[in-house]
Amino acid sequence: MEIEKYLRQHGIKVTKGRINVLDILNKSDHAVNAEYIFNECKKRNLNIDLSTVYRSLDLFENKELIKKFDLGQGKNNYRLRKEDHKHILQCKLCHKEVEIDCPMQQVRELIKDKTGFTFMDKELDLKLEGICDECTDHTKK
Repeated sequence: MEIEKYLRQHGIKVTKGRINVLDILNKSDHAVNAEYIFNECKKRNLNIDLSTVYRSLDLFENKELIKKFDLGQGKNNYRLRKEDHKHILQCKLCHKEVEIDCPMQQVRELIKDKTGFTFMDKELDLKLEGICDECTDHTKK
């Protein structure tokens, strides 16, 4: 990935800090927190404040370049948006289908944060079925 070109394509001013933050996210094979990014910048001898890392992450999230995972208690992890895995919810009664983002990435991040465990499988199969609002309303009558 050409980081500078990528930033310009998304209307983001190119700075050394933003280049490094995005590069760290791009090279990470899992979601990371701001402190990790900050420490990686320090290892690169980049003079950057933690607040600059957070501002860059907020900007990237607003431009939908990254995905933010809320781990609770003010903790967040971040991951570069690549192809988002989707799931289909299907109503058992009317068979209406709704596409949603895969909730498993959020679950993975919560489990990793709370237990330190990392899943070995890249994707977990998840079958989601239920009854839609309209069918639920009809069954109540």
